[in-house]
Amino acid sequence: MARADKYMHTIPCGGTLPRRTAMGFGGNSIQYNMGGHTGSGGLGTIVSPSGGGSGTLPAGTGSSTAHFRDRQEGTGTNEMDDLIHLPGPLTEDAVMRTLHNRFNDGKYFTNVGPILLSVNPYHDVGNPLTLSSTRSVPLAPQLRKIVQEAVRQQAETGYPQAIILSGTSGSGKTHCSMLLLRQLFAVAGGGPETDAFKHLAAAFTVLRSLGSAKTTTNSESSRIGQFIEVQVTDGALYRTKIHCYFLDQTRVIRPLPNEKNYHIFYQMLAGLNADECARLNLEGYSPANLRYLQHGDIRQDEQEDAARFQAWKACLGILGIPFLDVVRVLAAVLLLGNVQFIDGQGLEVEVVGETELNAVANLLGVPSAQLFRGLTTRTHNARGQLIKSVCDANMSNMTRDCLAKALYCRTVATIVRRANSLKRLGSTLGTLSSDSNESVHNQAEVASQHASTIGGNAGSKSMAALNNAVRHATDGFIGILDMFGFEEPRPAQLEHLCINLCAETMQHFYNTHIFKSSVESCREEGIICDTEVDYVDNVPCIDLISSLRTGLLSMLDAECSVRGTAESYVAKIKVQHRNSARLEQRALEPYDPRLFAIRHFAGRVEYDTTDFLDTNRDVVPDDLVSVFYKHTCNFGFATHLFGTELKALYAQENGPRGLSFRIAPTSHTDLLNGDEPVSTLTQDFHTRLDNLLRTLVHARPHFVRCIRSNTAEKGGMFDRGAVVRQIRALQVLETVNLMASGFPHRMRFKQFTARYRMLAPFRLLRRCEEKALEDCKVILDFALENPPELDGSVTLSWAPGKRHIFLSEGIRQHLERLRTEVRMKSATLIQATWRGWNLRKRLGTIRRTHDIQLMGGALLSVNKASGARTGNVSHANANNTGTATRPRPQPIAGTPPPDPNEKCDSKIIAQTCTLFGLDLERPPPVPPSRSYTVTGNSKLGYPQTRIMKMNFPEDPAAVGLGEQLRKGEAVTVTGASHRRGHLIVEHNGISLHVPFQYMELVKTIAPVPSGAGNAPSGATVPPPPTATAVNI
Repeated sequence: MARADKYMHTIPCGGTLPRRTAMGFGGNSIQYNMGGHTGSGGLGTIVSPSGGGSGTLPAGTGSSTAHFRDRQEGTGTNEMDDLIHLPGPLTEDAVMRTLHNRFNDGKYFTNVGPILLSVNPYHDVGNPLTLSSTRSVPLAPQLRKIVQEAVRQQAETGYPQAIILSGTSGSGKTHCSMLLLRQLFAVAGGGPETDAFKHLAAAFTVLRSLGSAKTTTNSESSRIGQFIEVQVTDGALYRTKIHCYFLDQTRVIRPLPNEKNYHIFYQMLAGLNADECARLNLEGYSPANLRYLQHGDIRQDEQEDAARFQAWKACLGILGIPFLDVVRVLAAVLLLGNVQFIDGQGLEVEVVGETELNAVANLLGVPSAQLFRGLTTRTHNARGQLIKSVCDANMSNMTRDCLAKALYCRTVATIVRRANSLKRLGSTLGTLSSDSNESVHNQAEVASQHASTIGGNAGSKSMAALNNAVRHATDGFIGILDMFGFEEPRPAQLEHLCINLCAETMQHFYNTHIFKSSVESCREEGIICDTEVDYVDNVPCIDLISSLRTGLLSMLDAECSVRGTAESYVAKIKVQHRNSARLEQRALEPYDPRLFAIRHFAGRVEYDTTDFLDTNRDVVPDDLVSVFYKHTCNFGFATHLFGTELKALYAQENGPRGLSFRIAPTSHTDLLNGDEPVSTLTQDFHTRLDNLLRTLVHARPHFVRCIRSNTAEKGGMFDRGAVVRQIRALQVLETVNLMASGFPHRMRFKQFTARYRMLAPFRLLRRCEEKALEDCKVILDFALENPPELDGSVTLSWAPGKRHIFLSEGIRQHLERLRTEVRMKSATLIQATWRGWNLRKRLGTIRRTHDIQLMGGALLSVNKASGARTGNVSHANANNTGTATRPRPQPIAGTPPPDPNEKCDSKIIAQTCTLFGLDLERPPPVPPSRSYTVTGNSKLGYPQTRIMKMNFPEDPAAVGLGEQLRKGEAVTVTGASHRRGHLIVEHNGISLHVPFQYMELVKTIAPVPSGAGNAPSGATVPPPPTATAVNI
């Protein structure tokens, strides 16, 4: 237990904070004491995703000490959207009752200050959880506030933002991540109509089928962790990149009882037609007779799987990945499981399932005999002498399984690289980034080298400045982390140990950021707080698993190097950690020397080490890799899967020489010219986890804590026992107490005055760094002149430190509410003033025009009545009248003429034009707009019929239009506009440029014919039949 020091002191600026007690754990009274929490990663920004809280905020006196009052009658706990406003003492029962009532009321998101709790209601069980499948799910306002806050802070500070989702398996992390990504595109990426969104949606559809599987507790369990990195520049989405963490390799060859293999295998068997099955040698096969599938749950909904497979196939095409290449590898993986090796009469092994072996060789494009030798022989390097040996049946079967895992893992990695390398030329919005080898930093370096070769020193200096600007613009990102949730299967494998280590690490990151940093910050700056929080520190469990020399993973690597056994490994770790409270020492029932148990932060898990050593070695021999060399393999995709290893293998000598490579893909620089690969499975995972933590440490985190409502995946069922265990594991009670009564936020004096200076009269602020603390006190005094009414025991406390001002969550919400009100009033005043001035200006013009028209009409009537003037004179008067009524032309918008006094070096202009391929005589051509819209899997041509979702424009008179497109009205779209995000609408003979968000597409629209793009210029294309748009 990590406990903050307990103080009883009166804060100089605000009085004494009220002590809060809790009776949630066994009825014992717990006193809390907590310090301040850095809300902005050291930059001083403290605004929470809650955006200043809900409408009704706490009540109190003018001082910084808050008094309590009971809630008004008629207000239920289901209406309380922030747990810090709970009335009465803070107890576990009060938190549970509030969450249960909100759950029954259909409110599944609840704030704890800036932290969001999400309860999974299981209303859409079976949803594949992609960007497309969650498109119809309404976005919760709490998630929208998190995204808006992250975008705002990234735009204002340039500091990276990370939205971290955590919780047990099945708690809805992936569902929330898709909703957050949708909202991020709506705020900064142009919405779901953009090509970037469609490409990313296709990528997630493909990866969900490849990386999801059914477990005992979750039918859509993500077996691939994802960190979605979104670069946002000047409030607009610049690029996206998906970082994947693939762990569960053993599932490919051996799913656990009552679980399933990856979804794609079942979907492929249900979705392939007869011709495709024949080409892939899968005729007559089903989950019941395929060895890699039959040991798990073989039940499936063939109709649903077939539909998902067709969507998966279409999305592969969007990503530009050949469908047949991928399914050839997947079919080979399935058929490999039916190839069995048994010991023969002589030295060589015999094959059971020679038909499947020949089919696998045919699918992978290699000779059958060579594949057999690669699976059953091994090359050894004995003192420089290469010796070939024949493997026994057991070793050959293990090599076969290694090949199956390697083919699957490398196919997934190839698809991820392809999704990250998609680029659309001519589009700067939402371009998908490539992998690290093609990042914008490397592109800038290449450009810099190019500039130095053609432009000399001046060019290199200018490009160096450009490089620095590009780096500065792209350093800040918004990341969405959807990592593995805590799992407790029976029996648990090595992959589950790594998954639970990841969950422990994310919990430790939360504890450090929320609890530990608050305590240390208050202690360093002399802030005294009488709120104490007892939180569970899980560092001992992390050290038990991942300590450098004595951790379970390090000892496993040592056991692999000495060719040990599972029994010896378990015996050693029990001796080494005999004093650890996290590793159970008592004998498990029934006793098995290969089992051990760990008490994790979320529960106790038993691990079976039978396959620990083989899984951790994670190797495939070079005899097998050499089979896919381009001289013997005619399937380029398979050769590409082992491209790095083949390049290292044939760089010096031709042929195997006793090397071992990783099952997972390895970069060329990480290969080791020895008998073992550079790292094991656990070492590689631990390295990647450390790199992820380094990224998160430098980002401003926004936490979303996910909770599963029950363990049976039943919609609308709230299992209090399951929820309370998660509440305790996630330490929600401690978080509520800190946010309500402690100092969870701190800001530097200068940043505080910069954000809240509009709350105090401008004349009273000193506006200098030496007087920043005095300005903070002035702002807070004016903010507390009319304090809000407080619910529960929320405080309005604040305290000045040495370098920071420390704030409670209550006063932070109050300051944000006041700031929002002032800004709204100011914006309203500015708009009203401008609109009044503009209307008065236009009114004068309208009156003058009206008077002129009346005068012209009077003259015409006089001339016609008198007849004194000739026809020529009448014609001249008519011309004069027309000139008077013609509206005055607007000046042409454009860049002002250059200042003749400014001198510009012609050499620099020429070098810049040469560098970027520009012509001084003519501007670069404008790329042609496409003549269709992509909706789902269909290309829909123009014209289109759309329905207005809102009025456009809001004020027709202000923009000079006599008509307004009203909500619900059907309009005709004739093409894409040159304006960003606009479409051309023809209405009553007038062309309008309307943003696409104002309209929705009618479902039945004519698609672009497949041959329209290649039709000759004089050909007549018949009108296409109507088709229904299909979502990707």
